[in-house]
Amino acid sequence: MDASTIVLLIVGLMLVLYMTEFLPIATTALLACLALAIFGVIPINTAFSGFGNDIVFLIAGMIVVGNALFETGVAHQVGKTIISTVGSNEKLFIAALIIVTTCLSLWVSNTATATIMLPIAASAVVASKGRFTKKNSYMIVGFASVAGGGLTLIGSTPQLIAQGMLAEGGHEVMSFFELSYAGLPKVALLLIYYLTIGYTLQNKVFNFQDPVDDLPKTAESRQEEPKNVIKMFITVAVLIFCIIGFLTGLWTLGIVAMVGALICVVTGCISQKKAFQSMDWTTVVVMACAFGLAAGLEQSGAGTLVAQTVINLTGDNITPWMLASLLALLAIVFGNLMSHTATASLLVPISIVLAIELGFDVKSIVMAVVIAANVTYVTPISTPPITMTLSGGYRFMDYVKVGGMLNVLSYVLIVLLFPLVLNL
Repeated sequence: MDASTIVLLIVGLMLVLYMTEFLPIATTALLACLALAIFGVIPINTAFSGFGNDIVFLIAGMIVVGNALFETGVAHQVGKTIISTVGSNEKLFIAALIIVTTCLSLWVSNTATATIMLPIAASAVVASKGRFTKKNSYMIVGFASVAGGGLTLIGSTPQLIAQGMLAEGGHEVMSFFELSYAGLPKVALLLIYYLTIGYTLQNKVFNFQDPVDDLPKTAESRQEEPKNVIKMFITVAVLIFCIIGFLTGLWTLGIVAMVGALICVVTGCISQKKAFQSMDWTTVVVMACAFGLAAGLEQSGAGTLVAQTVINLTGDNITPWMLASLLALLAIVFGNLMSHTATASLLVPISIVLAIELGFDVKSIVMAVVIAANVTYVTPISTPPITMTLSGGYRFMDYVKVGGMLNVLSYVLIVLLFPLVLNL
């Protein structure tokens, strides 16, 4: 059995395990990389080289910074500000959550954003004394984290994976705000959706009692805790430092994030123990393993084989827009059935090979996959931010009923935007 066949079998099994969740996603990712080494496709140091990738340090560092913002009480202060701004109108409260979540996700990962914003939403619900409900607030925080995470280079793992693969392949890479051209219309659509049919729809669909009694104790007790103003100032300053570092290119993205994280730990804004406990290790592991999988697809020739198969099925007359739209559809379908991180790790290397074989602009085709991977609203298993919203008391079909129409509208929107925002 040749190397390309072995890799395709590993990828196929990996896809099944991701979709069925028979094993935890991080375990599946590690097993896939280990299998590549065991069967001699690539050396073991190549299979696990992603753990030394700058992007992995970026995401880990920003998760620590995000959690420090919550630990010091900055998140709760934002919640109080939202309450004082929107008053008793729940629809305005939801709009404010979308806007604040989007602004935050410009600078930290969507996972860190959701980690910060869900406690803020919980604090606001408690403070509203029944005017706002948890079930009408939590799901939208997850959706807004995903949509907002598609605005910048650091907002979500699909673009981080794509950026690393583009750089390693010697292709043109994405700039920090390049994804915003498609990302801002997606956020605008989300806002319009929830100010109109979305709010009405979820009021009909969420026919269960609001789980007020299940609100995190930290959200309530933190209102009474004395605030350490110095630590609050430090965490905000660290966030500003990271933003400036990302924009100026002072150091690599990973170095900037790790410096910020270490400042938070050294100054006591978050303890080392809490930093490790609150780390999203699944995201870190899956993202690191994605680079090993990409190497296996490339070095075995499996990526080229898949690309050639797609070319044969679609014909030689396929246009860049058609290819981008097809890959975007696959990214949304796969992204809702498994994590969008796993989806990106599977589709980005294949997209690169396809673009090269067809003579299309590599970065544009990869960006189409990234844009679509950040449009997954139909299931609670697609991304960590949406998975975290399950504590709002939702059932699986609640996501399908509320997010399904939004997902269809979002796909139509991005496909129409591709000729305007990509070099197609």
